[in-house]
Amino acid sequence: MSDIRQRLAKLNPRQQEAVRFIDGPCLVLAGAGSGKTSVITTKIAYLVQECGMSARKIAAVTFTNKAAREMKERVGQMLKGREGHGLTVSTFHNLGLNIIRRELKALGFRPGFSLFDPEDAKALLRDLMQKEADTDAEQINGVQNQISQWKNDLVLPGPAISHAEDEDQQYAARIYEAYNRHLKAYNAVDFDDLIMLPVVLLKTDPEALARWRKRIHYMLVDEYQDTNVSQYQLVKMLMDERATFTVVGDDDQSIYAWRGARPENLVTLGEDFPRLNVIKLEQNYRSTATILRAANTLIANNPHVYEKTLWSDMGQGDPIRVVVNRHEEAEAERVAGEILTRRIKERAEWRDFAVLYRGNFQARLLELKLQHHQIPYKLSGGTSFFSRNEIKDAMAYLRLLINPDDDNAFLRIVNVPRREIGPGTLEKLANYASERGGSMFSACHEMGLEQVLPTRAVERLGRFAHFIDGVRKRMDQGDAIAAIREMIRDMDYEAWLYQNASAPTIAERRMANVWTLIDQLEKSMHRDDEEGEASEETDDVQSAISRLVLRDILEQQAEEDDSDRVQLLTMHASKGLEFPHVYLMGLEEELLPHRNSIESGTIEEERRLAYVGITRARRTLTLTLARQRKAYGELLDCTPSRFLDELPADDLEWEGRADKENPEKKQERGQSAIAGLRSLLG
Repeated sequence: MSDIRQRLAKLNPRQQEAVRFIDGPCLVLAGAGSGKTSVITTKIAYLVQECGMSARKIAAVTFTNKAAREMKERVGQMLKGREGHGLTVSTFHNLGLNIIRRELKALGFRPGFSLFDPEDAKALLRDLMQKEADTDAEQINGVQNQISQWKNDLVLPGPAISHAEDEDQQYAARIYEAYNRHLKAYNAVDFDDLIMLPVVLLKTDPEALARWRKRIHYMLVDEYQDTNVSQYQLVKMLMDERATFTVVGDDDQSIYAWRGARPENLVTLGEDFPRLNVIKLEQNYRSTATILRAANTLIANNPHVYEKTLWSDMGQGDPIRVVVNRHEEAEAERVAGEILTRRIKERAEWRDFAVLYRGNFQARLLELKLQHHQIPYKLSGGTSFFSRNEIKDAMAYLRLLINPDDDNAFLRIVNVPRREIGPGTLEKLANYASERGGSMFSACHEMGLEQVLPTRAVERLGRFAHFIDGVRKRMDQGDAIAAIREMIRDMDYEAWLYQNASAPTIAERRMANVWTLIDQLEKSMHRDDEEGEASEETDDVQSAISRLVLRDILEQQAEEDDSDRVQLLTMHASKGLEFPHVYLMGLEEELLPHRNSIESGTIEEERRLAYVGITRARRTLTLTLARQRKAYGELLDCTPSRFLDELPADDLEWEGRADKENPEKKQERGQSAIAGLRSLLG
């Protein structure tokens, strides 16, 4: 029996059907924990080994680097040697980036274009908006979100201006037009452009469309319910001709509407591809029957185009506990105390426990309680050291010092600290550099710049270029680290931080982060000296800076480590994960469902979020709530979440609520708590 047939034999009948169907469009409706990744990876191997398709003609796309990495590893175990050569397994944005790289000329970009991250984009918007009026951070965020939404919905600046519904939208659309013009002048794209530009190109350039349809013969899309308008269009444009694709999704786990996700894309797919074959994966390999019954009963309150019911053969399992606490502090204390005793009683690992919540602020009290009980924990979603603004500023200076042609680094720091070099000056400089075929930094040295810019602007750019040249010279002549420290002091970056921080302590902490980075750079260089890796001082700095960038990437990967700690994370961040014991905190109205969703009538998305939380649990599930919570310095009464009434009453075991509680269970719990304490002390 061949390897692929052995793998197929291990799948259930529905999964096998999903793998074997290759003659047309296919939607695999995959419930939580139903083994969708096995279906996708096995199908890729099936297409290559059984159907004789070249791996280079197949593209599998998903949403996160982690998911793409996992998929790649699993496919790599099935396709050996040259079999998997040329296969594309990537995120949507990586696929878009590859299309842009190969279609530079058609899109009107020069080689070496820059990618603006959201912070770079925000800095450009801040400059453009402050030209027009006094703006605060909230306004900038609002315009940035609106532009992102327009790009995701494939709305270009012209139509955005002509269809603006009010003054605010009119203003945002004008900024959008200027923002796009500046990006083009800087030879740069932003994150949303990675999907929008390829779609616009494929819609308007028949030759480019033919090229890409020839390259990709079969497409597999994971987490399809999370696609937005532009991602849907990208898949449709590439697959319209052959209609050979498999999309895998679950409308019940669509929780990213605020990011532009359109669960209705599952419906549109059936309309655009009438031959769509829908295969449902309903067997769950994760949770007990009780947990799945609760999830099914809850989500049945949402309208569905495709009905499905999860089931499992993992046995009934424990009832779902609902614990009512006096206030939020008692709730946090209860969760921490229980994890401590249950770990000992059940001989569990710390990592077996996860605490999920609607908002990050709910973790603060819990962290204090866990620290008090000396329980190791990991808080997901913290800010990476390298994603802090001050570190990105310092890294941009370092990158420009070792590579003066790095336009993205130049743009980030030419006006940090403020040097009165505005976006208008930079747009003209970028166009001038582009015509001369050089970088923006090298253009600052040219005499011809006086023809396109006013004298004062030329002087300011010249001063900045002279400053950077001086630092590079000092680095070449002797102690590179001393030259870098001197540069940071000379430009008075510290004063700039104090000027822009909301409190002096924040500025102080940010400055300390910059010095930490320089210390790390120095240590990294000394290691180079010891290992004899570099001969010249500048090469030294270059390799050390490259290592720092790499460390950032590794640090982000290290966030996925599985060291033995209790996991604390939001319900949004928990999607795709599973844990033996799950605590869902804050089952109250205005928390879950969130106040905003109650006001805007988007309860269905909150119900899906609760469904995602429930289906993370493998063996036990505990729901907690508080009678009172502190807000703005006063204690407010809380109402239990409506979702509690939507769960099957017979499967719930209440604690701390007299009208629902079983007195025998209460006595049993008291005795169990005493026994737990004895074993702790023993």
